[in-house]
Amino acid sequence: MKPANLTADDWAQAALQVIAKGGISAVSIESIARDLGVTKGSFYWHFRSRKDLLRAAMALWEKQETDEIIALAQSIPDPRKRIQEVFRTATDKEHAGRLMLALAAASSDPDIRDFMARATQRRLDFIAECYEALGQPPEEARRWATFAYSTFVGGLQLARDNPGALPHGQELQEYLRLCISTLIPRQPTLKAVRRAG
Repeated sequence: MKPANLTADDWAQAALQVIAKGGISAVSIESIARDLGVTKGSFYWHFRSRKDLLRAAMALWEKQETDEIIALAQSIPDPRKRIQEVFRTATDKEHAGRLMLALAAASSDPDIRDFMARATQRRLDFIAECYEALGQPPEEARRWATFAYSTFVGGLQLARDNPGALPHGQELQEYLRLCISTLIPRQPTLKAVRRAG
């Protein structure tokens, strides 16, 4: 029987919690075992090394914060609302924002870099597809996707580094409306109109 009935995903999720709070360097088998209330033997039931745990944590992060969010957004017929859903879902999770910034800070590690690069590319590809569905030509859609995504990441960093710089309450709603109206055009482009005609 597996020690304490913990799964590999339980360990990976615990590692992600630690990374969000203290970065990659804070991940230690001993401290996570203590947090989970088990011995190190539980860890070795699932993993051979800390590096294996980090890879599992990154795979879980990619699944939860990229695959699942994209799958949810893909079920929405309106491409404008798909883009809104991607950013709304990502923005609603404060933990996810801290985690993404902690992982980005560790991207000099080849294992982390590969996961980050792949997840970022998938996100950009999906957002670009949404802009194309709004009628943007492929190259223009890619520029809009890059602009929108970099604005989102910059917002996360600003929230972390200077939380008081972002508006609160009703002003935050107005700020978000400004972001949406700036980053997601309401009117279809001429290309979309021609396709529909």
